[in-house]
Amino acid sequence: QVQLVESGGGLVQPGGSLRLSCVASGNIFSINAMGWYRQAPGKQRELVAAVITRGGRTTYADSVKGRFTISRDNAKNTVYLQMNSLKPEDTAVYYCKATTSGSYYWGQGTQVTVSS
Repeated sequence: QVQLVESGGGLVQPGGSLRLSCVASGNIFSINAMGWYRQAPGKQRELVAAVITRGGRTTYADSVKGRFTISRDNAKNTVYLQMNSLKPEDTAVYYCKATTSGSYYWGQGTQVTVSS
């Protein structure tokens, strides 16, 4: 079992920045990849960014490339999502996901609202 707790969401003006954090606990050595997803009202949940635990390879949605950066701190069992140049269309609930060989786990989500 893996438990995930996200934090860092909030209200920000267009063009602003936020950093989301996701702390993993439990069977963390079973995690192969961690990612950030988001779900806006009336839309499907979509991948924002992900990182492979071993090797550190990253992937991003086209809509956030050049603006968002995913990173990890293995000593703190934490994955971050640095979000810059935020746009109103980035408004959503952001979820952290951990993937193991046999399963996957979600955090509870954190709301990000980009509005003036």
